[in-house]
Amino acid sequence: MTQRAKTEAGGREQATDTAHRGLTAAEVAERVSRGEVNDVPVRSSRSTADIVRSNVFTRFNAIIGVLFVIILIVGPIQDGLFGFVILANTGIGIIQELRAKKTLDSLAVIGESRPTVRRDGTAAEIPTSEVVLGDVIELGPGDKVIVDGEVLESDGLEIDESLLTGEADPVVKKPGEKVMSGSFVVAGGGAFTATKVGREAYAAQLAEEASRFTLVHSELRSGISQILKYVTWMMVPTAIGLILSHLFTLNMAGDEAVRRMVAGIVPMIPEGLVLLTSVAFAIGVIRLGRKKCLVQELPAIEGLARVDVVCLDKTGTLTEGGMDVSELRPLDGSAEDLAKQVLGALGKSDPRPNASLQAIIDAYPAGDGWHSTDALPFSSARKYSGAALQSPDGEHSIWLLGAPDVLLPAGDDALAEVDDLNAQGLRVLLLARADRDLHDSSIADHVRPTALVVLEQRLRPDAMDTLRYFEEQGVQAKVISGDNAVSVGAVAGKLGMPGAESPVDARKLPDDPEEMGKVLEDGAVFGRVTPQQKRDMVGALQARGHNVAMTGDGVNDVLALKDADIGVSMGAGSEATKAVAQIVLLNNSFATLPSVVAEGRRVIGNITRVATLFLTKTVYSVLLAILVACCQIPYPYLPRHLTLLSTLTIGVPAFFLALAPNKERAKPHFVRRVMRYAVPSGLITGLAAFATYLLARGHYDGPDALPAETSAATLTLFLSAMWVLAIIARPYTWWRIGLVLAMALGFLIVLVTPWLQHFFDLKLVGTTMPWAAVAIAVVAAVLLEVAWRVMGRRFPA
Repeated sequence: MTQRAKTEAGGREQATDTAHRGLTAAEVAERVSRGEVNDVPVRSSRSTADIVRSNVFTRFNAIIGVLFVIILIVGPIQDGLFGFVILANTGIGIIQELRAKKTLDSLAVIGESRPTVRRDGTAAEIPTSEVVLGDVIELGPGDKVIVDGEVLESDGLEIDESLLTGEADPVVKKPGEKVMSGSFVVAGGGAFTATKVGREAYAAQLAEEASRFTLVHSELRSGISQILKYVTWMMVPTAIGLILSHLFTLNMAGDEAVRRMVAGIVPMIPEGLVLLTSVAFAIGVIRLGRKKCLVQELPAIEGLARVDVVCLDKTGTLTEGGMDVSELRPLDGSAEDLAKQVLGALGKSDPRPNASLQAIIDAYPAGDGWHSTDALPFSSARKYSGAALQSPDGEHSIWLLGAPDVLLPAGDDALAEVDDLNAQGLRVLLLARADRDLHDSSIADHVRPTALVVLEQRLRPDAMDTLRYFEEQGVQAKVISGDNAVSVGAVAGKLGMPGAESPVDARKLPDDPEEMGKVLEDGAVFGRVTPQQKRDMVGALQARGHNVAMTGDGVNDVLALKDADIGVSMGAGSEATKAVAQIVLLNNSFATLPSVVAEGRRVIGNITRVATLFLTKTVYSVLLAILVACCQIPYPYLPRHLTLLSTLTIGVPAFFLALAPNKERAKPHFVRRVMRYAVPSGLITGLAAFATYLLARGHYDGPDALPAETSAATLTLFLSAMWVLAIIARPYTWWRIGLVLAMALGFLIVLVTPWLQHFFDLKLVGTTMPWAAVAIAVVAAVLLEVAWRVMGRRFPA
């Protein structure tokens, strides 16, 4: 057992030596039998039924299902191949999301909060779901209140209810007062009795929704949904126009007219795009899960990829949680032995010490004879803690331990010494004797300095590489800490962080958000930041158009984590930070963050690429249907032709391209970015195919003319679509070139294999028209290159 664990255990023993011994085993069993259990079904992921339902019962699966049934009725089966492709895609989507669910569920168990509950006079950690009505639950700094209750014991207990009420100021709780689930402890400790559990608790429904694995609130998914909505509107009139023109104007047989109509409608649907997006996100969750990264909300992967500013808390992020006392410097002739004894007594007075106090406890164990009669827990807003102590000879005294620049007046001689130590990257605390009551609001204004406690922080070995990664990726890193600005700057400087040589004291920051934003953009290291200031700083950066991620592990980070675009918590952080963060690094490694950024960029960058492929097909399909209806000629393709083309130029390549590495930072305006290329590409490809079709209609005659015309038009469409694929596959690597060549080889095999020619009703007749089809495709390829360059200049990303 660690020294900290022993200290906490000792604190619990003291706490349980009261009348509040908690429920007995028999009372717990009785409440369980009555169903008075905290049984809110908080889930880390969607249920299996939800996953299957969301992948199967979609608008486009319904449309394609109806069309598939129609083709099965009119035949032949090869014109219904698109139905089997959808079944395969849906199956892949379900399997990948189930794998992601399994990963998330296993990680959620690791990161699940375990409140400390007293039963039979003994304190023990139990799962949240096992808490029953009437349980006595202990609280300490950072603990989340998991159920509604009434305070039994209060040792300077301060509760932050901002997540429920919006009021940022902590509320001091005394015995008999109510506490609400969803709030958290910012200072002090205590215990409360659970008065409402399960669904009756105030924040139960909020907690359930906040912890649930979700696919919503994503620009990527909402953009795709917007595109699909417009496609749906175009499909109905197009289908009516095609069927009427084929039946009544061209006097085509009913089954043939239906096949041509289906062929015109099916390629308009970018059905694989939605599934591919889900698969890409799901695979991202699995990859991050292997690195012990819990993604509590799926769009967080996307959101972090869009981030251009990362706000880092020094403690627990750049430095490891533990510290070591390197030196004790008495002041004003004070006795070093007395300082050591007082420090030991202060450590003993706090049952839940923070990292600084734990280092002091390890260095100066509590001596005999010293007793604490009252305590003032550490608060990140005050920057100090304190206790009323009684010495072995019965003398009573008040002592404070905290930030020297807060406890000492400006210009004090000791501050120069503190500045020198801070400049070396050391953390310094002041031990001082106070003349006023411990709970007097002005106690810090009247103190007598006794000693400086010099603490050495442990740098994370991976922090330097992580900061370098963000710099290379164009992401600004801002260190926002409650510690002394000079000390924080020295630590950041050791890690090679740009701007570390000019730290900013947050107490001198302007209150105006606009002015604050300017200072924040220029600076990189900020010290003496209060919890409310962290929140204000995040807001000021967002107001200047930045996407902000905030990392943290303590209760002083909660408000900023909540307001940031993406909140990232350490797994060893407080329950409050883990509750509001979208991403939890369960291995407590800051070095995992680049993996999350890279995964998000891979997903968004690649989906943007493949979306252009899918929507190019939608555009040329709509164009061909309109041209055919206006010209009163048969639709050139059968469903089997477009299934073949979609598989080779979109389906298979898109799957591999969607999973490829991609380091480009995600950019906004997804729909505009995709459509600026998809529209001209679709128009050029569609016009090229239609031109070949018209030429073929003038070249071929006789009863077998339509299949020959279709084959020539299919060749042009395939080659043009392949060029779009070749553009999207850039920059080329060996596997990308191999992918494009493999798709071209697949089409060539179909053209030269007799049974495949018959199966797909695809056979080139003569040499003149096939070569003309190739020539038109070459012209289309040149136009595609020109269009991509022009659109890239006129509508830059």
